[in-house]
Amino acid sequence: MKRISWDQYFMAQSHLLALRSTCTRLAVGATIVRDNRIIAGGYNGSVSGGVHCIDEGCYVIDGHCVRTIHAEMNAVIQCAKFGIPTNGAEIYVTHFPCLNCCKGLIQSGIKKVYYAEDYKNHPYALELFENAGVQVEQVELEEMILDFNSQEKLDLTAELLRKLSTSGLEEAELRPLYEKASKLFAGLK
Repeated sequence: MKRISWDQYFMAQSHLLALRSTCTRLAVGATIVRDNRIIAGGYNGSVSGGVHCIDEGCYVIDGHCVRTIHAEMNAVIQCAKFGIPTNGAEIYVTHFPCLNCCKGLIQSGIKKVYYAEDYKNHPYALELFENAGVQVEQVELEEMILDFNSQEKLDLTAELLRKLSTSGLEEAELRPLYEKASKLFAGLK
């Protein structure tokens, strides 16, 4: 078995964190790493104990939800809360950081930003990162590491097998396909 790379491992962690997001506009996850060890994680959502966008909708002012704390800042705040230094650390984020998060990451001492997807990449953010000596690199998550469409694939496979079963194929021809599909999707039902 081939192990996934560190970049894919940490980016996958960020995508898992994004699944905890309470933002209805964009689910984002962030993982802060030092020496190939996860030191903090965050996702975008409301303040602890507050109202969440998934429950009452976004609180939008000038095109921005003011209820949400971004994933990057939640991860940095988690470090501050527990006394974990961020100076010299790296961060893996599912989406390119907004301008405010960019400034926060620079101020926290983050030295490298990995992001999976472009998202309103602000030219000034890139300029700030460059001037601060923060390296920025896109690391897209490889599709099969985390499969977000597994249920749809299972449903499509089941539908295709049902149609094949009514097409006149012999059961001996269909049985290997059913067995293969069952092994492929074991545990997803």
